[in-house]
Amino acid sequence: MLDDELQKAVAKAGVGGYQRHVLLCIGPSCCTPEAGAATWEALKQRLKDTNLTAGPNACYRSKVGCLRICCHGPTMVVYPEGTWYHGMTADRIPRFVQEHLIDGKPIAEWVFAKNPLSDAGR
Repeated sequence: MLDDELQKAVAKAGVGGYQRHVLLCIGPSCCTPEAGAATWEALKQRLKDTNLTAGPNACYRSKVGCLRICCHGPTMVVYPEGTWYHGMTADRIPRFVQEHLIDGKPIAEWVFAKNPLSDAGR
């Protein structure tokens, strides 16, 4: 049983209501910390601007220090489809949000790997 503090944190974050989870490596190995931070800020703002922070197409986002692909960053992975992106600078974020998160079409020229999660455990 969750305690009150944890239940409130889960409710506030909307855990359980997300369709996708975007993890963005903000460096410093795959990119400069400045490029990582700029991409993170662009992602946060674009998700807010497109109403993807809540509702039926809600997308959770997390910044991470390393996705273990330490080149051609910032590196990003989108789950549950497991689409891995390279070179995700701030200027790429609007197209990524529109095409992948809204239209459901990954941007092939930026994808370098795929590792979808199975339905097991759902």
